[in-house]
Amino acid sequence: MRCCDDAHGTSAGVVVTTLVYGLAVAGRSTASFLASTGTSLVLADDRVSGDNVAFAESLGAELLEGPDAAMACARRMGEFAQVVPSPGVPESHPIITSALRAHVELVSEIELAYRHEQAGGKPRPIVAITGTDGKTTTTLMAAAMMSASGRRAAAVGNTETPWIEALDEAHDAYAVECSSFRLHYTRDFRAEAATWLNLAPDHLDWHRDLDSYRVAKERIWAAARASDVVVAPVRNAVIMQSAQSGAARVVTFGMDGADYRVETGALVGPLGHIVDIGQLGRSLPHDLTNALAASALVLESGLGTVEGVATALERYRHAPHRIQFVAEIAGVSYYNDSKATSPHAAQAALTSFEHIVLIAGGKNKGLDLSSMASQPQRMRAVVATGHSAALVEAAFAGVCTVLRADSMQDAVCAAERVAKAGDVVLLSPGCTSYDWYSNYAERGDDFTHCVKALTKENHA
Repeated sequence: MRCCDDAHGTSAGVVVTTLVYGLAVAGRSTASFLASTGTSLVLADDRVSGDNVAFAESLGAELLEGPDAAMACARRMGEFAQVVPSPGVPESHPIITSALRAHVELVSEIELAYRHEQAGGKPRPIVAITGTDGKTTTTLMAAAMMSASGRRAAAVGNTETPWIEALDEAHDAYAVECSSFRLHYTRDFRAEAATWLNLAPDHLDWHRDLDSYRVAKERIWAAARASDVVVAPVRNAVIMQSAQSGAARVVTFGMDGADYRVETGALVGPLGHIVDIGQLGRSLPHDLTNALAASALVLESGLGTVEGVATALERYRHAPHRIQFVAEIAGVSYYNDSKATSPHAAQAALTSFEHIVLIAGGKNKGLDLSSMASQPQRMRAVVATGHSAALVEAAFAGVCTVLRADSMQDAVCAAERVAKAGDVVLLSPGCTSYDWYSNYAERGDDFTHCVKALTKENHA
């Protein structure tokens, strides 16, 4: 039997078993990786699924599933050296409580990936990104900047590719998107440069409270060294205080008054001009701050050049479902911002347009939706949808006309009826999609389909 390290293995003749709880994308990637290392595995999930059975059999792993899975695992907690919960398992889940009570280590996917990378002898450099909003965009920008500077960089973590899935690929740098779920169970994880973009209430259906959410975000800098760089938003006092409390060098970003800032129509940094704003594919305020943060990460870590950063920003095109233009019909523009699954995320779109018919609602994450009504002068009307329709209606009561819709098609048609030429019909839900859809992309695609159908009707 081989010796164990912090992540997996055997020790003193005793088989070390890891419990992977939750078998969605990250959970399966983690289980597959651990199985490839020879780790003894038990897999578990609250749901009963034939796919789970087939997956467990393919790995030669034991499977516990169904409503009693957590209880069954709790009874056997003494068998486990580690519990790896998938990102979808909230901290209030019984399996988390059982592991904590038994003093069994809880480890996230990015922590496992980091430990494996460090144990390999030649760890590749990392930039890391967290925040309530803008994580994916900033991660993709940072990876593109490193690639344009001559590195083989990958965007991993909370992106479409779990980091642990990319460890055996031929990359020489990583941009790691770190959700609070993944950061919550980290211990050793660190990056040469890391940014915490912003902070607002979110994921209160996963975290116990806002303080738990904040502390999880703060862990992106917990293991930072004096040789590392932390990149912080100059106008956020909470994040700045956290940044300045550690050993790492602090670099700031913001629209003005920061190391990386907007000046005379361009993005600039300590080395001077980076790129003219007019060269960017889109330049909404949050686009600029995301670009500044990514530039700081890559340049301050030495993982990119100014030329590479500028080239990447000029070529960058935003991912779908993020204030994505769909069509113009009778002078009304339709935008898909389905990725906005919290009120804070919706604010970026709500402050980008002057006259809005908003489609909002879905499954709330335990958040106060009233902040979505903080731009009354911009609101023509709101169409409330889904499980949280009543909450949306209450948030906008007395602010503007509020309509209800029972499907996306009804919502788009209702928005068309009240919109006037020059208005924007904006899907920016402020809630998750899990009442009507499997994910935000499916919701955005449905909105786009309904708008396209409206286009055909108007041209018939």
